[in-house]
Amino acid sequence: MKTAGAQRAAVRPRVGRKMVCKASADVARVAVLGASGYTGAEVVRLSALHPNITIAALTGEKQAGKSFAEVFPHLVSASNIGALVKIADVDFDQVDAVFCCLPHATTQQIIKSLPTNLKIVDLSADFRLRDVNTYAQWYGGEHAAPELQEEAVYGLTELKREEVKKARLVANPGCYPTTVQIPLVPLLEKGLISKDDIIIDAKSGVSGAGRAAKESNLYTEIAEGINAYGVSSHRHMPEIEQGLSDAAGADVRVSFTPHLMGMQSTIYVKLENGATPDSLRAELEARYAGEPFVRILPKGVVPHTRHVRGSNFCFINVFPDRIAGRAIVICVIDNLVKGASGQALQNLNLVMGFPETTGLLQLAMFP
Repeated sequence: MKTAGAQRAAVRPRVGRKMVCKASADVARVAVLGASGYTGAEVVRLSALHPNITIAALTGEKQAGKSFAEVFPHLVSASNIGALVKIADVDFDQVDAVFCCLPHATTQQIIKSLPTNLKIVDLSADFRLRDVNTYAQWYGGEHAAPELQEEAVYGLTELKREEVKKARLVANPGCYPTTVQIPLVPLLEKGLISKDDIIIDAKSGVSGAGRAAKESNLYTEIAEGINAYGVSSHRHMPEIEQGLSDAAGADVRVSFTPHLMGMQSTIYVKLENGATPDSLRAELEARYAGEPFVRILPKGVVPHTRHVRGSNFCFINVFPDRIAGRAIVICVIDNLVKGASGQALQNLNLVMGFPETTGLLQLAMFP
């Protein structure tokens, strides 16, 4: 293997609007489709110092022709990153892997048209639901690539690591489902909580709504307040229920209400089979011992969203409810990192055979 310094030196210089990249066994040439959005920009930020990745192409249909630094000035220091182009102008023969950061529904058609030798991590919802009929019900249109849906691996890394390693197409999980499944899957698998009584009170930052201008996302519309949205109808609900049902071995239906503000899920569960809040916490500690990004906090310590900001870490803790026989599980992540682009890079590392933590060990930003 090359040293990190030698790998960075091997990054190819820009030629005109395109970057010329040289393939090698330990450097992946990566295209970021939809790089002009928030998740795309975060993928680029995290990849910029990754010793095994060189950015071969960045796309943005409406921003094509602009330098990436013009669209995202905070990334001007990433000197090896070139201009945005249209997807039709990308030479995929010069690409090894793709981060697809495009909107739902658009993604299916694009991925269907890509060369089959490419490794792909898709950050949209298009391949997360195994049942294409469920997808049509929740996303308002027929799935355009059901054959690819059968191939896709659901990429909740800590729970699907071995499957991800062998995948060509990884469906990156949604942010809310990440904060729910990481703490609840081990507890359902061991029968420690009831599958019939789960209440999820979840909160996310507005960046999860994407970069497109919307009146409801204006600062004056959302600042200094909190509001529920997608009440009983949020599109992450079937993804959450799919994962929890797999863990429980039976259908699981949850009460799930998202709110606009950090990325935290506060989950209310009913204890089963003699379980206690302490035994739930012990089970999570045992399950995630040695995991690089999941931390079960010391007893009594409340997870704070500001303690994971800008990082790929997931902080969890369990508390007794004042109602006997119940517990409260709190899970926090950064919605654009572990909830999207960071987990996508974690998955690509596995797919490409790189160390899983490469490019992702940044500590949280504070204050």
